Amino acid sequence: MKVSLNKICSSSVTTILLLFIYACALAIATFIEKYHGTAAAKAIIYHSPLFFFLQFSLIVNFIAIVIKRQYFRSRKWALLITHFAFIIILSGALISFLFGEEGILHLREGETSNRIAVQTSENSTGIHTLPFSVELKKFTLSRYPGSSSPSSYESELIIRVDGEERHERVFMNNVLDIKGYRFFQASYDKDEQGTVLSVSRDVAGRSVTYAGYLLLLIGLIACFVTKNSRFMYLNRLLKKIHAAPVWLAMFFMQLSGAVNGQTNTDPSVMMDIVQNHRISPAHAERFGSLPMQSNRGRIMPVNTFSSEILRKLHKENTIGQLNSDQFLISLLAMPEVWIHIPFIAISNPELSAYYHLPEKLCSYAQVFDQNESYKLQDKLEAAYNKMPAHRTRFDKDLMKLDEQVNILHQLVNKQMINLFPEENAPDHRWYAPGDDLSDFAGKDSMFVARILDWYLEEVQGALKSNDWTKAEEVVDMINTYQQAKSTLHHITPEKIKTEVRYNKMDVFRYCKMGYLILGGLLLILSFIRLFQQKRWIKGSVWALCMLVLLVFFYHTYGMGMRWYIAGYAPWSNSYETMVYVGWATVLAGFFFVRRSVLTLALATLFGGVILFVSGLNWMDPEINPLVPVLKSPWLMFHVAVIVAAYGFFGISCLIGLTNMALIVFFPKRHAVLFSLRIRELTIVNEMSLLVGLALMSIGTFLGAVWANESWGRYWGWDPKETWALITMIVYGIVTHLHLMKRGYSIWLFNVASVIAFSSVLMTFFGVNYFLSGMHSYGQNDNVSQILVYLYVALAVVVMLSFVSYRYWRKNQMEEAKL
Repeated sequence: MKVSLNKICSSSVTTILLLFIYACALAIATFIEKYHGTAAAKAIIYHSPLFFFLQFSLIVNFIAIVIKRQYFRSRKWALLITHFAFIIILSGALISFLFGEEGILHLREGETSNRIAVQTSENSTGIHTLPFSVELKKFTLSRYPGSSSPSSYESELIIRVDGEERHERVFMNNVLDIKGYRFFQASYDKDEQGTVLSVSRDVAGRSVTYAGYLLLLIGLIACFVTKNSRFMYLNRLLKKIHAAPVWLAMFFMQLSGAVNGQTNTDPSVMMDIVQNHRISPAHAERFGSLPMQSNRGRIMPVNTFSSEILRKLHKENTIGQLNSDQFLISLLAMPEVWIHIPFIAISNPELSAYYHLPEKLCSYAQVFDQNESYKLQDKLEAAYNKMPAHRTRFDKDLMKLDEQVNILHQLVNKQMINLFPEENAPDHRWYAPGDDLSDFAGKDSMFVARILDWYLEEVQGALKSNDWTKAEEVVDMINTYQQAKSTLHHITPEKIKTEVRYNKMDVFRYCKMGYLILGGLLLILSFIRLFQQKRWIKGSVWALCMLVLLVFFYHTYGMGMRWYIAGYAPWSNSYETMVYVGWATVLAGFFFVRRSVLTLALATLFGGVILFVSGLNWMDPEINPLVPVLKSPWLMFHVAVIVAAYGFFGISCLIGLTNMALIVFFPKRHAVLFSLRIRELTIVNEMSLLVGLALMSIGTFLGAVWANESWGRYWGWDPKETWALITMIVYGIVTHLHLMKRGYSIWLFNVASVIAFSSVLMTFFGVNYFLSGMHSYGQNDNVSQILVYLYVALAVVVMLSFVSYRYWRKNQMEEAKL
């Protein structure tokens, strides 16, 4: 029972299940609040013992996983900081719940009081005495010129504390802090002779929570800059796929016809590719003459290293017509081919039979199942848990095979080949390009990080032109570096004119047209490019990208004009937010354009669709004055960041739909090419989700800071807040799916990325129009227009998911037979 409980506590499946239950509970609570009131929602969900136990279970689960997977030993600092930050935030919330005080101070002009009305845990009202008195000297309400709309309201107060008399002012977004009590301008009397102040006291809870927010920000930044983070791993993986040269893609297409519908990863065909495109022997010799450092510290030529590696993996000094240096360079230049070639020697037929591998030689890809899980893992863990004397021959040979697989994995990731000395290293260590290069600084860091990729690009070019001059020049540059670094020796007439010009220009209508037309053309050419690598197609694609960039700049210019005219950031209402979401979506597309032009095409199309929605009749484009609570710098940061996340989530949704369509419609004769593109888009999908989730988290907690500075509490379970949190949790589930050992697949991830977007739609549309709360704008008579589109979209997604799953399973079964 103990072992079983440990497994459950430290299981990633448990994580996903707990997060799913957490999200469902929060969603149910928002509807309980709408129909039964806030008190009922708090009693049934938010403040219930089961809800606290659920949050505690999440903490226990994370700690158990950290211990099991030894994240401290593997120095997963970004992961640890980010997740521990959530524990601190939850701890701060618990402190606030247990010890924090919230109350209301109602004063008429000339009235003095030191008592506030507080709500007790039994939902009754009590009185709390303050250690000082507050007098309302004057209340002032300012309105916008020619309008009855409030522009600002403030309370002039006299505070008598510790024998002193202080004159203070409280207005929206300007907080008064006395002895840990914070006063916020909440409301006022209808005759404008009295004020309502919100009072809170939560020094400890607020401090702990803010510390958690800060730690979370640090952790999220680290997730995008540290070498061993998931994002950086995906970035490296995407580079490998994207770096596969054009001629290699053409080979795949030619192979498709040659094998008459059979799988494009036919080992003999793959071997023919590497044998027919051999590295020049003279150049291979020159590269093999470069010095490098072994893992034990010895300086030796690359040739020695390549020979040892080839013998270790293949048990031979050559592989076909390739010598060891040719093999090593070819492996580094064409890893996507080599992982499908069976050249890893298997010494035990029992291993081959048990894992359904070829009898003598297997490929790297063959030791992973259709869900990309490592076949050897379970038996391998059992072997290592045995005493050495109790290990069978099967165990020992299994460990050797695992060592071979790990060597090849490291080489594919440009590790082990230690070519670059770090002159200030006390241990005289040399580094491989795939290592942690944080010890290098300045130009050295750039050189070491990029030179091998440059070299491999020249190798790929030389394989087409048979001119090895440039590749040899890069080899000489590496050698020169080694020799040098080795230590072993507000309204104005101008604004009026600008607004007239802005109205005439109708910027966003033209941007909508531009995005839809250019995005459609770019999408078509991106698909054609999969089959034909003609120069005019490539030129047309990049010409369209430049035109999209021009439209994007025009979009940015329009938003800048609106900002200048309004005097505040243009994302304070539904229309402006939609315009900003469209902008952010296209920007996110450019974020990935170097890796996937198809992603930019999808983002551009989606940007056009969003601008189309913003132009519907029920969207009001009028520039209105801000209500007082929105006159805060936190508005700009909070909305800008959180809505930018919607752009990345939107891209992921489109990529998921695209991948499902590719699974259904790609032709068998181009299976490898489409499989490569599906994998590439899936990586971009996950990277986009990670960026979106980080922005969503930062934006949500910036909103909490804004709420604390405006209303005196950083979290009040308002439906908008709650659904923002639900969105975070939903995408947290999707980005953790890859941790499941069983059941995970590319199909599942892409479908999940599409389904998850429903939480964004609920947060953006549903809360505003269907739920009650501080962020709710009430029911809208025209909301049914968009509901029709959403119902149609839902039907399409369900149908496409079902059909793509059938095709996915069919393809997996065919590959398994082969």
